[in-house]
Amino acid sequence: MVRDDPPDGAPRLRPGARLGVDVGEARVGLATCDPAGILATPVATLRRDHEHRSEMDEIVAEARDRAVIEVVVGLPRHLSGAEGVAARSIRDYAAALHRRLGGTPVRLVDERLSTVDAHRSLHTSGVPGREHRARVDQAAAVVILQAALDTERNTGRPAGEALGGRKPRTKRSATTSEGTRP
Repeated sequence: MVRDDPPDGAPRLRPGARLGVDVGEARVGLATCDPAGILATPVATLRRDHEHRSEMDEIVAEARDRAVIEVVVGLPRHLSGAEGVAARSIRDYAAALHRRLGGTPVRLVDERLSTVDAHRSLHTSGVPGREHRARVDQAAAVVILQAALDTERNTGRPAGEALGGRKPRTKRSATTSEGTRP
């Protein structure tokens, strides 16, 4: 008998399709995965509309059509791990997308070197260099989503940072504001 469940104590991956999003200056790449969360595949490249963000309507439609359990957005960090102007812009974009999704969770996942990996993957697949621009955003979304799936599979916890969630509660001191024990 073949079992799909991991052995006792092994990390589990939450079942359900996900949508990966790579937000670039000119284009937005989309990727999805199967409901078992095994393999990320490219979906589409959307033209980015900085003024009205109309591409978000298409992202929301894809998320709803695929009944995704979450949307994973790549967060560009510097190689040092620090966040710069691009990361702040993507945080704003992801927050706006989260509001439009109306309840579907959005996670920000470190995307360092995803575009480099995407170009490498396209080159290895035999895609001519002149065709990379049209496909690289989708390929980067695949890299981001696959990394998130692999992280969750290996750790048992979703990758990245959830948007719109509650902040962790801090432990309160056992003393009152006057410095005495209650």
